[in-house]
Amino acid sequence: MPRGRYSLHDPHDHTPLAQEHFQCATGPSGWRYVSRLTTPSGDHRGSVDLTLDDLGRPIRLELHAAHWQVRGAALDGVTWVRTDPTGTQATEGNVRAHAFTGTSPAFLVATARLLRLTPSAAATRVRLVAFTDPVLAPRTVDQSWALVDSETHTTDNGPLTVDAYQVTALDTGEQHVVHLAGDVVLAAPGVELEDLESPPSVFS
Repeated sequence: MPRGRYSLHDPHDHTPLAQEHFQCATGPSGWRYVSRLTTPSGDHRGSVDLTLDDLGRPIRLELHAAHWQVRGAALDGVTWVRTDPTGTQATEGNVRAHAFTGTSPAFLVATARLLRLTPSAAATRVRLVAFTDPVLAPRTVDQSWALVDSETHTTDNGPLTVDAYQVTALDTGEQHVVHLAGDVVLAAPGVELEDLESPPSVFS
């Protein structure tokens, strides 16, 4: 069960945004990721709880940030409810999309798991609902994902396969590379893996 800490920063000017303390695990029915976020000064900032089924679909999502909460799942595309603490501003949304995304590294692992790309495969288009900080406002985005490299490295804990994905935002054409090892993000724009207490899990 990987457990560790990511540092999140603005990918453009590198302003520190948060520390994300996480743990995740694979199981017979899928994958679960839970984390708590703190500000650079150590104050509570929010949390992430994401569960995927064995096909990589989000069967449960719960986000907390800036007094807002989102609960969602794959249902007729993806469906969610976004609410304030009192519940007076609750709104429901539904989009014909494949999954969710956001600032948490969990969503990069989830998208890669959903697509299950091979190095020889063509780039795959995916539609996602992004919940943007700081108020978890939903926004539909279209991306293209391609697995451009896969290398196996020898470590003290056995072989470690690192996959490099090229991700393209289809509305702007902006491209970036995401490096994953199992269910851990090694490097991505705005994400640095600062600490990892146990090796990544390997998806079957």
